[in-house]
Amino acid sequence: MKRLLLAALMLSGSALSSNAADCGKVTIADMNWSSATLIANVEKIILTQGFGCDAELIPGDTMPTGASMTEKGEPDIAPEFWSNSMREVIDKGVEEGRLAIAGKSLSDGGEEGFWVPNYMVEKEPSLATIEGVIEHADLFPHPEDDTKSAFYGCPAGWNCQISSGNLFRAMNLEDAGFEIVDPGSGAGLSGSIAKAYERGEGWFGYYWAPTAVLGKYQMTKVDFGSGIDEEEFKGCTTQNDCADPKVTMYPPSLVQAITTGEFAKNNPEIMDFLGKLSFTNKEMNALLAWMEDNQADGEIAGIYFLKNHEDKWTEWLSDDMAAKVKAAVAEM
Repeated sequence: MKRLLLAALMLSGSALSSNAADCGKVTIADMNWSSATLIANVEKIILTQGFGCDAELIPGDTMPTGASMTEKGEPDIAPEFWSNSMREVIDKGVEEGRLAIAGKSLSDGGEEGFWVPNYMVEKEPSLATIEGVIEHADLFPHPEDDTKSAFYGCPAGWNCQISSGNLFRAMNLEDAGFEIVDPGSGAGLSGSIAKAYERGEGWFGYYWAPTAVLGKYQMTKVDFGSGIDEEEFKGCTTQNDCADPKVTMYPPSLVQAITTGEFAKNNPEIMDFLGKLSFTNKEMNALLAWMEDNQADGEIAGIYFLKNHEDKWTEWLSDDMAAKVKAAVAEM
């Protein structure tokens, strides 16, 4: 960890490659969540050391970054953009040539669902389905009332509180003896999973990926037996005034690497690299767990990834580019 920290300081102070003029200045949105800042830092190192860019990270977030790229043409790259939150704006920007889609930075997309610990499914395989969970509701005791079963919902005020609550109603979980437990915060929700795991206890509730929690604790996503009904999900499940919700699995959220149209037009080789750069949720969950365990920021995590997962990232680059990055990373 100390070596990675020293490498990060060296990279911050003198990272520009001697052939930076080959590529010019590139701005990358450094989004304010762990997976996005990791990807941004990986891109910065590869663009600097492999492509010879003067790569710079600038603070970003979904809405302001999307608006700035569309209206002002900057930053050049948004490495992990959750596109569904601005679907119409993104589609219009691409149609008008102001934006371009490089690829999917999370190949599985953002993942949501109801989960139970793997150790419970290993003992009782039916718990991988909602029918099994309902049949064995007594395995999920309420923390404050052992006559009831607990479903850990989304914290109050979060958008997912609406969808998880509507699905709770659609599945008639209250009739099965379940009561929604408000964890109070994201930390409270993740803490409830950690506590259950440490004690080998039952846990059933809402969670999402990629996250450090699902990297540390092996969980099974419960199959609702319904498939995905996107029309139902958008029109009712996610709406606060949904009177008669139906059962549907959560559709994956589209997570893409987006660039400005001008950048895409002028940098076809970089666009090819960005199109190949992609993580599965399982891969990202593990990296986020490492970040949390080591209290690592995106820069340190980026160096860690490049040092320890050559088999992954070298597939994104030509042999010559990969060799340049390998040589630079070896000195970090």
